[in-house]
Amino acid sequence: MTPEKIIVITAPSGSGKTTLVKRLLGACPRLQFSVSACTRQPRNGEQHGKDYYFYNESEFKNLISEDAFIEWEMVYTGKYYGTLKSEILRIREGNKYPLVDIDVKGALAIQEKYRSSTLSIFIEAPSIEVLRQRLEARGSETPETLAERIDKAIQELTFAPRFDKIIINDDLETATNELVKTVEAFIATP
Repeated sequence: MTPEKIIVITAPSGSGKTTLVKRLLGACPRLQFSVSACTRQPRNGEQHGKDYYFYNESEFKNLISEDAFIEWEMVYTGKYYGTLKSEILRIREGNKYPLVDIDVKGALAIQEKYRSSTLSIFIEAPSIEVLRQRLEARGSETPETLAERIDKAIQELTFAPRFDKIIINDDLETATNELVKTVEAFIATP
């Protein structure tokens, strides 16, 4: 039987979501990462089909018109992201549970569309100042993009109460354990 449940994880940039998702995937072999589609340029070492499905804006808009997404958003100016229906189907055909790692609006859209079969988790940094420090430590932000990400994070935090679970990523081990326990309990529930 193909699993119908979807695990959705979201967080403001710099909350440690990517690290937690990698740890969760390592701890829960019944999950499979859902590769998102986007229009941004690949970062160093990223591969099409593994990290993201990279499309230009025209290709992405064609996919929108073909109703190829379960959700999509323009997350940053000119930067589209979405979850392909074909990706969820691919994972389910492999008898795994899709783990969707997306932005807050996309997560809310999936939660709304698939309420009875979705576990939505919001990862939070302990404070905006810690978030700022983490983003600065990446070394990939200009002052403008840093300000945009902080403003967006402040706005995204207002949506946290709408998610099934909020996990504060203050201590990585504690946050990982809480995440794994939450997801395993959801999967085990009929």
